Amino acid sequence: MIERLLQSRLLDRATRYPILMLTGPRQSGKTTLSRMAFPDRPYVSLENPDQRELAQEDPIAFLARYRDGAIIDEVQRVPQIFSYLQGMVDEDPRPGRFLLTGSQNLALVNAVTQSLAGRTTLTELLPLSLEEVRRFPAPPDDLDTLLWQGDIRGSSGASRPMSG
Repeated sequence: MIERLLQSRLLDRATRYPILMLTGPRQSGKTTLSRMAFPDRPYVSLENPDQRELAQEDPIAFLARYRDGAIIDEVQRVPQIFSYLQGMVDEDPRPGRFLLTGSQNLALVNAVTQSLAGRTTLTELLPLSLEEVRRFPAPPDDLDTLLWQGDIRGSSGASRPMSG
C-alpha cells in the first residue's frame, strides 16, 4: 500500500483536536488511510449491523468500549452518536482520540460542525492523485495512459484496462 499525501496532515491534526472527521466519496480510501495512520487504534465499522444496532440503541454502552478512542467507520449510519461524543470529549479532551469516517454528504457535515464545533477538524479525502498513483510499483507513464487504463491497482498492482 502507498502512503496517501493526506496522512501527514491527518497525523498533525491528531495532535490538536480530540476528534478527526475524514470524509470523501465512497471507495476513496478512507478506511485504508485511517487504519494506516492509526494502526494501534481500535477499529469499528457501523456498516456491521450488530455494531450499528448497539450504537443506535445504546450509544453510551457502545462508546464505553472506546473510552481511550477508536476509529469509527461509516459514522453517517448513526448520526445521533455525535452528541454523545461531544460529552465524552468535553470530559476528556485529549487530542486524537477519535477518528470518524463517512461518505461525504451535506447532512453529515452539518451534523458534525453543529454538534462537535471546536472539538473536531474536517478533512476530505479524494481519490488518488497523480502524485500518489506514481508511487505504485508500475505506474503509467503519463496522464493519458492513466485515463485510458483506469484502475491501475489490480490484484498484482500492475496496470490493467477497465472493462465496459
